[in-house]
Amino acid sequence: MRTMCLLLVMVAVAAGQGTKADYERAAGLGAAWRGKLREFKPALRWLPEEKGVAWKDPAGDGWIVVEVGGDGPRAVPDLKAFGLDDKPLLLEPRDKWGRSPQGGSATSITFENRLDRKVRLFWVDGGGRTKAYGEIEPGKSQTLSTYVGHVWLGDFAANDLTGVFVAVDSAGIARFDEESRRLAKGEPEKPRRFRMKIVDHDVVGIDARGREFEMTADGTEERRYGRAQAWSPDGKKAIVLRTRPGEGRRIPLVESTPRDQLQPKLHWQNYVKPGDRIDEHAPVILDFARKKVVEVAAEPFDAAWRIGDFRWSKDGKEVFCLYNRRGHQVLAVLAIDARTGKVRDLVRETSATFIDYSQKTLLRWLDDGDRFLWMSERDGNNHLYLHDAKKGALIRQLSSGDWRVRRIEHIDEEKGQIWFTALGIRPEQDPYHEHLVRVGLDGEGLTVLTAGDGTHAWEFSPGRELIIDRWSRVDQPEVTELRRARDGSLVAELGRDDAGALEAAGFAAPERFTAKGRDGQTDIHGIIIRPSNFEASRRYPVIEAIYAGPHGFHVPKRFGLGIRQRMLAELGFIVVQIDGMGTNWRSKAFHDVCWRNLKDAGFPDRIAWMKAAAARHPEMDLERVGIFGGSAGGQNTVAALLHHGDFYDVGVADCGCHDNRMDKIWWNEAWMGEMGPHYADSSNVTHAAKLGGKLMLTVGELDRNVDPASTMQLVDALIRAEKDFDLVVVPGGGHGVGEMPYLVRRRQDFFVRALLGLEPRR
Repeated sequence: MRTMCLLLVMVAVAAGQGTKADYERAAGLGAAWRGKLREFKPALRWLPEEKGVAWKDPAGDGWIVVEVGGDGPRAVPDLKAFGLDDKPLLLEPRDKWGRSPQGGSATSITFENRLDRKVRLFWVDGGGRTKAYGEIEPGKSQTLSTYVGHVWLGDFAANDLTGVFVAVDSAGIARFDEESRRLAKGEPEKPRRFRMKIVDHDVVGIDARGREFEMTADGTEERRYGRAQAWSPDGKKAIVLRTRPGEGRRIPLVESTPRDQLQPKLHWQNYVKPGDRIDEHAPVILDFARKKVVEVAAEPFDAAWRIGDFRWSKDGKEVFCLYNRRGHQVLAVLAIDARTGKVRDLVRETSATFIDYSQKTLLRWLDDGDRFLWMSERDGNNHLYLHDAKKGALIRQLSSGDWRVRRIEHIDEEKGQIWFTALGIRPEQDPYHEHLVRVGLDGEGLTVLTAGDGTHAWEFSPGRELIIDRWSRVDQPEVTELRRARDGSLVAELGRDDAGALEAAGFAAPERFTAKGRDGQTDIHGIIIRPSNFEASRRYPVIEAIYAGPHGFHVPKRFGLGIRQRMLAELGFIVVQIDGMGTNWRSKAFHDVCWRNLKDAGFPDRIAWMKAAAARHPEMDLERVGIFGGSAGGQNTVAALLHHGDFYDVGVADCGCHDNRMDKIWWNEAWMGEMGPHYADSSNVTHAAKLGGKLMLTVGELDRNVDPASTMQLVDALIRAEKDFDLVVVPGGGHGVGEMPYLVRRRQDFFVRALLGLEPRR
């Protein structure tokens, strides 16, 4: 059927696909659509006593108020009747910080530096990572837009905090001064009876009078004692890790064209790979009062990937810790007897495939110190469990059903309630939609608090009686609602984004499409993106934007412009994006498809989905199919042409981890486990001779995420197999270099030539 190419090229020419005008329109999408979505993003203020919310009236000088029990939004001249005014609030400095929540109402903070040195400013993102926002000179101030609940830090230097502040529902003032610095640095540590230091890999104890004494004498370069992981409540004992260092692999990166000199530079980067010998850790308890080393039983910690999350029992008789065995098939919470070193299990999870340690590990202790919350997929879905540490027994399963817990949002121990994010809990909706749920520590009273058919983000009132709920879908602009936290009932819709002007400018929302996967039973979800000048009577080649990394799901769920995919569609293609089996946050069985089999990448599901979509939409021409992606998506792209060359015709792969033995250890061993023949079987290098379509490879020579040698080894295999392909190596380029303007254009050109049979921009 592919012999119809000449006829299809003639059709493409007649339709004007891939022309100069198409390229210009594609390049101008961002500018044409920018600002066209009329967003409802006012700075919402909570009314006192949990009475409701208010925001500035965009059509006048007053305010809009929504009261609980009222008749919906109403205009008022000011907020004096509620005891509020427009003056900025002086924010209280905090003594600790965590991650910023998703979304939130718009607000602002004015940062004032009242210290004698310049302060570095940082925003904390949803993962707890800091992002620099410049510096504030002494005596100066800076105002920044932010969102309610978002966390901001100031410091002089690393580990020298000057202040921690959290944005509130009105304009705030954050003052970096001696008080904020004192709180940010924490109260002085309570004097301990003992301290310790490391000298020549051994532990030296220090008593309360500052006198030093030998605590260990067997430390060596190959068997080192480390710092205290946790001190006992009485300050007499500490648990430390004794480490046998791994091989410490480094990889070379050659910078061929440095900007500051003529000759190339050689860079070395620490980069441990699958199968490498890693650091071997063993816990040891040091009793400083008795100057005694308590050896801990070794067998329970055999072949550890990580030993951490140390916590002493309140009576100091045991130390609790989290143990993950290398290969990610055993995960356990262990209790170590501080007197004897014996170890007992509190929880032990095992799997014939893998435990999703990197994404689903949750160990949260309750205040009594005897109970803890745990997440597990032991029943086939990710759910919450309450365990008893003293008895080493399960108290009860707190959630269950054909849906999944993603993360804990809040624990109210006084009320005995847990608030968490769930996926798939509303069966009539997309299973990837996030919803807010509450359940009791007794396992009763499960309540879904969000309702709209979309994925949700939320913000609580100060007393946690009300929720601002924002939800959207790829085909539904954001809706903002006020709900009661006790039962999720709707108080009022506050507003919604208006896409009218955006649609008038040529934007059409993606189509959500669902079809059965390889088993004929499981729903596979994806989206279809068409060009703005789409005509149903035409036939369009199909290009899949792929990223099948098992750590997450990747089809967008929130409303957005999706410029990256649309710039390609605008040239005369239909672009699709799909989450096949082997990706995350569905059932354990759905996820397990990736186990020791990353070359699968859900392709049987993706192909079935596209065939079902084309059966409904005959404008999708499955005789001309392309695919592109970067990183894991680069690996997937090449695998498509190697193993499914009868379906995929052309691919563009950027910075791919084409052989999982060449990539970073944590990501690859998470899904591939310990080294074995399955690594070679999933390698694109191994199967290079199977290449049957047109391929372009791109890579940056200074990629510090995926070793660029992975791409070059694939290049070598393709050359040896006498396969034709295109290669672009970008001097000085890093990870994701395929999204630089030059390579975006090269990717567009490659697809136009290969799928439309045209010379671009004619």
